[in-house]
Amino acid sequence: MKEKGFILPPYLKALSVLIFIIVLVFFLIVGKSLLVPLFMGGFFAVLFTPLSNWFEKKKIPRTVSSILSLLVNIAMVVGFLSFIITTVSNFTNDFDNVSEKLSNYAKEIDDWTYSNFGIDENLEEKASDDYIKTLLQQHGANITGFALRTVGSLSGAILIPVFMFFFLLYRDHLTEVMIRIYRDKDPQLVKMRITSLRKLLQNYIIGVVKVMGILAILNVSAFSALGIKHAIFFGIIAAFLNIIPYVGPFIGALMPMIYSFLTKDSLFYPLAVLASYQIIQLIEGNFLTPKIVGGNVNLNPFITFLGLLIGGSIWGIAGMVLIIPTLAILREIFELSDQTSPFALLLGEEEDHAKIERKKEDSD
Repeated sequence: MKEKGFILPPYLKALSVLIFIIVLVFFLIVGKSLLVPLFMGGFFAVLFTPLSNWFEKKKIPRTVSSILSLLVNIAMVVGFLSFIITTVSNFTNDFDNVSEKLSNYAKEIDDWTYSNFGIDENLEEKASDDYIKTLLQQHGANITGFALRTVGSLSGAILIPVFMFFFLLYRDHLTEVMIRIYRDKDPQLVKMRITSLRKLLQNYIIGVVKVMGILAILNVSAFSALGIKHAIFFGIIAAFLNIIPYVGPFIGALMPMIYSFLTKDSLFYPLAVLASYQIIQLIEGNFLTPKIVGGNVNLNPFITFLGLLIGGSIWGIAGMVLIIPTLAILREIFELSDQTSPFALLLGEEEDHAKIERKKEDSD
């Protein structure tokens, strides 16, 4: 007679899952200063693994190839931040003739709010050249501080390249550790699963970078054709923000619209910016992302939106960037077991159910 194992009642299972979620969120919040650099370091390590592999094919030792990949990454990040800070600081030269225009708009808003709500925000006095220039200079100087807050702190910014270097250096060693942990399984199967997860994340990141590059070219071309100054800046920033679903494209369109509204004499320009941006987003959503990124993510839109809210509330901008590839990896991990396959179905699209069933049949 076969003995039955101990089975938890459904309400205890639900309670254990709830307790696990609470502990996990608490751990993520408390450990933010260490976990954000750790995840970001892994993110960059996966992104630069092909470059490190290319160096190693040229008979360069792994230690040196990891250092070279790290230096390339640092140079790119520093160059990008310098480009943003310089461009934002130069914005102050573009607002010499907008004071009168802003004052008229601000006066109309002040009159309307005072007559309808009895509130006087005194926007007319704030709509001056000096105020705008001071505001832009302050924000230009604070971009570095914003970047540091995104990764947690100055120590976090230092830890990211350190973690990236060690992930690149010991990537094969980490795979061997996982094989030892799951020594009761077939080592080749475990290695194949780990390789599959690594390729999933790598293909997703590289695909997103390719899409960002194409979007940057399209954005810059459209903004330049409309005669928008700093078209390169707005095009690159809009493409970079596209990595954050839903929220990023909105901010990416809003910035050049506001700028063209303040510096151009006609409403045609902000409307044309909006129209061109929407066309580019349609191309991205219906052609670029499906063809280049493909089915590497396939997350449920509701789960994606919920994940963005949770990631943003816990880790800020860094959480919103990291949550999508993290959920994609979790979905693949959940598909490896029959007990966790319902969670994979929850994270994925509806058509993923057939895929999960096929994987079950193959494993049987």
